[in-house]
Amino acid sequence: MIFENTLSFARKMDRNDSLKKFRTQFHIPKVKGKTALYFTGNSLGLQPKSTKKFIDQELTDWAKLGVEGHFHAKRPWLSYHKFTKKALAQIVGARPSEVVAMNQLTVNLHLMMVSFYKPTAKRYKLIVESGAFPSDQYAFESQVKFHGLNPDDAIVELKPRDGETKIRTEDIVNTINQHGNTVALVLIGAVQYYTGQFFNIKKITETAHAVGAYAGFDCAHAVGNVELDLHKNNVDFAVWCSYKYLNSGAGGIAGAFVHDRHANNNALPRFAGWWGHHEGERFQMKKGFIPMPGVDGWQLSNFPVLSGAAHLASLEIFQAAGIKNLRKKSILLTGFLESLLNDIDKEGKHFTVFTPKNVKERGCQLSIAVKHDGKKVFTKLTKAGVIADWREPGVIRVAPVPLYNTFEDVFLFSEILKKALAK
Repeated sequence: MIFENTLSFARKMDRNDSLKKFRTQFHIPKVKGKTALYFTGNSLGLQPKSTKKFIDQELTDWAKLGVEGHFHAKRPWLSYHKFTKKALAQIVGARPSEVVAMNQLTVNLHLMMVSFYKPTAKRYKLIVESGAFPSDQYAFESQVKFHGLNPDDAIVELKPRDGETKIRTEDIVNTINQHGNTVALVLIGAVQYYTGQFFNIKKITETAHAVGAYAGFDCAHAVGNVELDLHKNNVDFAVWCSYKYLNSGAGGIAGAFVHDRHANNNALPRFAGWWGHHEGERFQMKKGFIPMPGVDGWQLSNFPVLSGAAHLASLEIFQAAGIKNLRKKSILLTGFLESLLNDIDKEGKHFTVFTPKNVKERGCQLSIAVKHDGKKVFTKLTKAGVIADWREPGVIRVAPVPLYNTFEDVFLFSEILKKALAK
């Protein structure tokens, strides 16, 4: 599409937007009494207006029923995790039996590594992207040390070539093949939190399997942002949080995927908890763990209902909007932002956008590296009503989310940025 750098064009795009009604379903913060330009859905998604209703229902049932809410609440608590399955399966491209809402992101990452990172004397290497989110880095290091290995030897980091910011797919493939039968697990963030790069999940998984390794992905910045096809791409496992693009509240319940080919593999080591025990015998309180088939067998504790209610409120919106429709709008919305940024600084004197230009290699986030006085520029944006994200040493991450951001939002942001740079 050819974009026009005008407010009238932005408003025309908004009028023709088939998803525009969803913006009204969210609470949008105000700055100095005016509706903010909110571009941090990649850090914390906005609250759906329906969230209160969902949580209030559980509070009402708890007040009226007490423990009987496990069986007689409007949404019985005993099977609460099952209510999320259909929507999550659609969002990540999986079967309902392959997805579950549980725990927190890093907890799930550790649980999956217990099962899928099984180093031996020969096959022990863990291949990850450089600059992974710190929590992931700490998980990698501690898991490797737990097995008595040296992180400097066992962890292989994939890095961009000199002078580049994205990691080329061919370099990932070559690195996996280079280490060959010493690789135990390839574990990458599906969308890189800092650069916004969307990795080729299918190719990475195929290459990992070809050398006899498992392939897992941290989808924290991918879920609800890009189209995923975890089942067809034969991914072994994936984990994610729900508080970013899935709009389920700060610290909201996370999720996990395990491919169905592992559904009944009881030989996989795992850390067990009673909610992962076969539900037909769960309350017999016997010794001897018998896992539920599928990813449900990785559950530890009973479901956190209040957090889960917020999750359901957002998933209901996703089901109504459809991830394919959201992705289609996202490509246009982010493309419009990119076009405006190019117009602001044609010669690259003030900033560079280092998120990949290929729309297939990015989600809705653009990472802007400001060359001079970046923090001052960011402060000016904040004072003007923009809620964006600052990352050291000089990067502003901007994420126009298709569920609630508009083309007019994007245009107004570009005008504010232009003034901030001029000053």
